[in-house]
Amino acid sequence: MASDTAGILDEAYQRLHETGPEFDGWLSNHGPMAAEAMARHGHAEDVTAWVDGYVRRLADFPRGTGAIGPDWHEALGDPRRVADWTAFFCRETAGQPWRQVLGTWWPRLLPGVAAAATHGVIRVGHAVRALLADGDHPDHVTELAHGLAYWAARWQPIPGAQAHGPTAPPGAGTGPRSPGPPGLTAAAALAAVPRIADQSGGIRDRLPRLAGLAGWPAALGAPLIQGPPEQARSWVTELADAAVFRYLRYSQGNAVMLVHSATAPTAILRTLPALDQELWAPSAAAAWDAAAALTAIYAPPAPAPPQALPAAPSGPGAADETFARAVEHGDEHVIKFADTAADVYTRTADPAAMAASVRAIELISRPE
Repeated sequence: MASDTAGILDEAYQRLHETGPEFDGWLSNHGPMAAEAMARHGHAEDVTAWVDGYVRRLADFPRGTGAIGPDWHEALGDPRRVADWTAFFCRETAGQPWRQVLGTWWPRLLPGVAAAATHGVIRVGHAVRALLADGDHPDHVTELAHGLAYWAARWQPIPGAQAHGPTAPPGAGTGPRSPGPPGLTAAAALAAVPRIADQSGGIRDRLPRLAGLAGWPAALGAPLIQGPPEQARSWVTELADAAVFRYLRYSQGNAVMLVHSATAPTAILRTLPALDQELWAPSAAAAWDAAAALTAIYAPPAPAPPQALPAAPSGPGAADETFARAVEHGDEHVIKFADTAADVYTRTADPAAMAASVRAIELISRPE
């Protein structure tokens, strides 16, 4: 990214860091994520105006209650401590390289991948991509600190998921997985995920219902992620691709929330290059946990009829044109999904990825 474009992103970060990570009760602040996606896809000139409109919806940054200390386990998952966590991670990233901070805290946070409907890990993934692409700009590093803090404050395990990583905090998982059939592709694994019967309420209402869902332990164990680290990265790549393709046909269940079944694995995929390879397999497992959980609690039992689906854009400029449509639409979820769908299209050249992005544009309401 050109230095002037990175500067525009830094200015957006500075403005957004004055706002809280949530607003209107429990809605996540998507500003830094959407701004990074726009800058990454050549729309830096649109970032400032988009942020101008978005910040009007946001709350001021909250006050802290006390410093995070050696008993940090006790503050995990406590949203009242988000300002404390932010101050903590700002100190951590000021005192040591950001990769070192990430490497220490990634396995600690990974068991709580459901935090804020996966927005914790997604925000971290966008911040890491910016750092890897642009270099260690101070405001980029601060954005990583804010993302890690939000993840820690909203840390939430997925029922039935096993703790991931060698330094997972006590009580992170609820037990071992039941192994599923070996060699299951990501698309087949997603297709086999059972659905909760009661799909009412928000994610905080729905996630606990997974504990009593028949077939859920087997679904979690379906992808046996073993072997060398590259195999784990290939699995996450395949999962992100499959989630985008499924969005095209199943997003009518909840067009906004099912976006995250693709963007959460994508955030983890983007973070892998900054992590020690020993963390790739547990990261892949957490990506699956997130995608499977969102599928189980939001996806409808049957796909949309073919006649309801948009035509698939194709050609050399399909990804750029579709992303431009997403920016013009203006919704943060539409922009972030277009970003992920563009990655999938680049990898696969499958027009269905762009059709999925158009589907999000059609189903998700424009911001007021």
